[in-house]
Amino acid sequence: MFDSRLVQIIVSSLGETLYMVGVSCAIAVVFGLPIGVVLVTTEKRNILENPGVNQAFGAAVNIGRSIPFVILMVAIMPFTRLLTGTSIGTTAAIVPLTIAAVPFVARMVETSLREVDPGVVEAAQAIGASPWEIITKVLIPEAKPSLILGVTITAINLVGYSTMAGAIGGGGLGDLAVRYGYQRFRGDVMFATVIILVLLVQGVQMLGGALAKKVGQRRS
Repeated sequence: MFDSRLVQIIVSSLGETLYMVGVSCAIAVVFGLPIGVVLVTTEKRNILENPGVNQAFGAAVNIGRSIPFVILMVAIMPFTRLLTGTSIGTTAAIVPLTIAAVPFVARMVETSLREVDPGVVEAAQAIGASPWEIITKVLIPEAKPSLILGVTITAINLVGYSTMAGAIGGGGLGDLAVRYGYQRFRGDVMFATVIILVLLVQGVQMLGGALAKKVGQRRS
């Protein structure tokens, strides 16, 4: 079975994966949330109607979502090296992970905000609320449970992306599976990696679902 050194490597790899996923997800939300808001509020007959801006942001998001992650990671290596000083390792992997997640978050935010009852927005407009007030005090608060679920799905996708990043030098569980499992013909290491990933995804899903439910109950 596993000796103490291998157990330490497994724990370290899990920590690297959590680090990559956590940081990239947080940064993606910071950039993706406003983009999603723009996609909704600038569409036709909305509070900040602007077809040109809407189409430009929509096209950029579609392009970002259409690029396979492995290709994206290789293509932006010079940019990654510029930001982090290297193109390999867990910190370097955060750059392509974030860039891949931003358009995904933007679409998730767009979908969540569309679910808000238009009557609530109209009521806010009727009492003279500004577009900024409608966004910050109506749209986002009303969509919180859905937004939390969207972030949860994003984090789960990033777990999968992080394993691909690890397979080509990004560290984490993907690197563990390739170097200590595949290359050394250790089926037990491969199996352990899969089990850890399954448990990690289940944990993220349960945590996100519970938080969304709690926030939804508070709203009601």
